[in-house]
Amino acid sequence: MGEPGEFALEGRRDDVGAKLGMWLFLLSEILLFGGMFILYSAYRFKNPVDFHLASKELDVILGTVNTLILLTSSLTMALSISAIQKGKRKLCVYLVIATMIFGLLFLVNKGFEWATKIDHGIYPGSSTLLASTKSEILFFGLYYVMTGLHGLHVLVGVGILFGMLILIAKEKISQTHFTVLENSGLYWHLVDIIWIFLYPLFYLIT
Repeated sequence: MGEPGEFALEGRRDDVGAKLGMWLFLLSEILLFGGMFILYSAYRFKNPVDFHLASKELDVILGTVNTLILLTSSLTMALSISAIQKGKRKLCVYLVIATMIFGLLFLVNKGFEWATKIDHGIYPGSSTLLASTKSEILFFGLYYVMTGLHGLHVLVGVGILFGMLILIAKEKISQTHFTVLENSGLYWHLVDIIWIFLYPLFYLIT
């Protein structure tokens, strides 16, 4: 039977491995969205006028509200990790729930925005969009793909945080064992950072 120090060392190694694995996963996500950002920027450079006109169809106010929502969610996520490190389990639970609520609120707002565009006939394959220029069709194609993929990541993040609540309730996440919550926080912060790039690209750059 191993010594207590050996188990502690093994636990630290597992934590390091988990963090390394998460950073490698985040790197793959950065490469995925980074490629999309480059593609979008290249097409925008080639078609500045049409992309500018198409972007006028987007709701800047709603985009700004969603940005504030995700920034606040990053704060509550960070505070939840700080709370569990201090042994404040209930506070950690409340903060994780708050983060989930912000994430769902973001998705609801994005759903309203998409619904408005679809109601106006602005969606891939619609007669309204097909009557537009090729550049405008390209703009909205990129818009739906990139914001849709981001929204999917937000939804996955909410699911992950729900899993964290279960682990906290079972006391598998505690003051001394919180690496999995930290990794979930890293994922959530990445989702927020991706939106910080999407927001100006689609809503602000003219």
